[in-house]
Amino acid sequence: MLLRKKSVLIIGIGRFGRYLACKFAELGNEVMVVDQSEEKVNNLLSVVTSAQIGDCTNVDVLRSFGVSDFDICFVCIGSNFQSSIEITYQLKELGAPYVIAKTNREMHEKFLLRNGADEVVYPEKESANKAAVRLSANNVFDYIELTPEYCIFEIPPLDSWIGKTIAEVAVRVKYKVNILATKEENEVHPLPGADHIFKEKEHLIVAGNRQDLNNLLKKIN
Repeated sequence: MLLRKKSVLIIGIGRFGRYLACKFAELGNEVMVVDQSEEKVNNLLSVVTSAQIGDCTNVDVLRSFGVSDFDICFVCIGSNFQSSIEITYQLKELGAPYVIAKTNREMHEKFLLRNGADEVVYPEKESANKAAVRLSANNVFDYIELTPEYCIFEIPPLDSWIGKTIAEVAVRVKYKVNILATKEENEVHPLPGADHIFKEKEHLIVAGNRQDLNNLLKKIN
């Protein structure tokens, strides 16, 4: 998978900020982290591109980072909503092109958006929704919501599909879903051709309308 290298600023190194920093760094991006805790900053020194100790509610501290040069700025201060709003607002005032703010409460989302956030993430809610959908249905190994109407499921093939090709089954015509990839022993093979033969132990990564996917799941369960 070809990814464009990005510069990322992460303010606040709680659990979410730490995991975010590690993953962005793992994917080859330039990552700068900032927190008031020296211990938290030191723990990531060997992982990220740069790390600073500082109070980002101070606009002079933010200005010193050159926030307009970062592709993405994350505000990961879920425990202090006032600070999160102040930092989000100042980032946009200083020219940050894209600001993503984390919140622990759904009611805070509209305030963050009104104060400059381009996007708000709610990790607890998103994790809960994903787990509920996945565990409410049998044979769903993973789930991604694209919109309220469309989503992606990782599922096994129907028993009747085994040994047949995608063309023979006519998946898109008959079931109204698209097969984005196949997965076997954790190895993903994107965009399988019409001549791909379904195997018993493989998983399918399929996308479509939620109702059409639910209808397909009923045939698997």
